[in-house]
Amino acid sequence: MPIRINPYIPFAFIYFFVNAAGLPFGLLYTSLLAPFFYAWVVLKKKQEILFPFLLCLLPFVVAHLNLVGLDRMQYLITMLNLLTVYIYGQAFHTWLKTDQQKERTLRILLYTNALLCGMAILFYFTPLQSLFWSRQNLTSDVTDFLRLKMFTYEPSYYALLFVPLFLYFFLQYVFRQNLIRSSLLLPILFLPFILSFSIGVIICLLAAGFCCLMIRLPDLYRNRRIVNGFINTLFISIALLMFAGIFFPDNPLFIRIENILTGNDSSAEGRTGDAFIIARQLLDLGNPYWGIGAGQLELAGADLIREYYLYYHSTPVAIPNAAAETLALFGWLGFGLRIGIECLLFALTKPWKNYYRLIIFFFVFLYQFTGSYITNAAEYVLWILAFTNAFPAFDVSAAAKRKAAQLLPTGR
Repeated sequence: MPIRINPYIPFAFIYFFVNAAGLPFGLLYTSLLAPFFYAWVVLKKKQEILFPFLLCLLPFVVAHLNLVGLDRMQYLITMLNLLTVYIYGQAFHTWLKTDQQKERTLRILLYTNALLCGMAILFYFTPLQSLFWSRQNLTSDVTDFLRLKMFTYEPSYYALLFVPLFLYFFLQYVFRQNLIRSSLLLPILFLPFILSFSIGVIICLLAAGFCCLMIRLPDLYRNRRIVNGFINTLFISIALLMFAGIFFPDNPLFIRIENILTGNDSSAEGRTGDAFIIARQLLDLGNPYWGIGAGQLELAGADLIREYYLYYHSTPVAIPNAAAETLALFGWLGFGLRIGIECLLFALTKPWKNYYRLIIFFFVFLYQFTGSYITNAAEYVLWILAFTNAFPAFDVSAAAKRKAAQLLPTGR
């Protein structure tokens, strides 16, 4: 019998592992493939897909083109970039609805990522460590700290890419659906977050898990594995923190947490409250309702942002917060439209009926206020996963039926 190769796997590898490899900052292979994705989606859906997107943007384009001093070339480039991200989002949504072997694709990505993590650890001790690792000033008193970035441009982006994989297989473990032995699965799930040391992603994951737990507590309370796992994880975490606090009080994690709590962590401050301060100051330079326009940060706010964040002149100018960047570029109307669409889709698609979708929704809703940017394909992938019921095995009703019938397969 001939072996069938899943045609979607190469594109999954491009997106997850090498999307930005060898390209100028801001350019992705998924953006270059946008014409191909557009043609494929139109053939699959048999309908035009650009009209809703262009209709939403039209009022902003009209308002921005009337702004004095608008750099129209940069505006066009950024809007085209946003268009390619939208097309990729449509392609990803179509894949979710089309591919009948999604779990196999995700499992291949997980195994490949685990293998690359092993290689990255080996390269850590060689002069070629920069292939996998990024050397950064983590926080005050912690400099030249190596964080795993894999083949992406930044460790936090790599951690964000890994979130859908982590949650999918972790929930499989929680509900005893895992086909991978737990002794192997758990290490390869947690290792990327440990090595990338993305505190923002980890905190948002913990907060999202807590919100999901509180909302679905009556359903989850009846699952002894979940209750015991939560209690065990809590006690183990407390024990590990106490051990580290006693024997390694000056470790980078504790220093980072202390700086965040005391307001001395420039990264955390810059990605949250400071980002909105900058956005409000930029709105004073443009139109508070419509914003300064896409692609105008370099022109309108370069000096302000570099002075505020102490960026080098070689550092690309950006507001490290998707919600704040939306506010600056598209004004209060754009910010309101962003939050309004998220709330509307939440009401229409009902993520609370599926554990996977619910926890992803909480995660990405929180994360947009702590990081990301408006052309971040990884963020839109998370939104699509939250609003698309692609994995019904995690439905609340399905979990309840399995529990009642005692049909849960035993995780190995």
